[in-house]
Amino acid sequence: MNNDIPLTAEDIAEIVSIIEASPYRELDLATRRFRLRLARADGADAGFTQEWQWAGSAPEAAAAEAVHAADPDAVGAPLPGTFYHAPQPGAPPFVTVGDVVGPETVVGIVETMKLMNPVHAGRAGTVADIIVPNATMVAKGQPLIRLA
Repeated sequence: MNNDIPLTAEDIAEIVSIIEASPYRELDLATRRFRLRLARADGADAGFTQEWQWAGSAPEAAAAEAVHAADPDAVGAPLPGTFYHAPQPGAPPFVTVGDVVGPETVVGIVETMKLMNPVHAGRAGTVADIIVPNATMVAKGQPLIRLA
């Protein structure tokens, strides 16, 4: 089981603020997916420099590639969580059957650990089927919608 937790820009900002308040000059955080190094700068503009290094491809890209290999017409969940069709209860869904989408079109969101992660279509097409019902728990890579 992969125990890596996806980090957001907000997570990184929180890490930086914690380190800025600490007596330590550097932080080196490494997981199987990435390595993050923070180093306190010297001088009047003391702060931190940040360096990201992905260990491989982004997890979302890897999940999308795996789903595409199994079902080329499916858009899969980039990570495990709860899949939602709309940005909030009562709002219209991001997409419906028959909608034309582009690669960057948001087709839903997956909530993981109280974070809302957009799911992009990944390619152009027409929504042929919405496979997963609203507010359903999904696994990483699970097909969510099918494009034609």
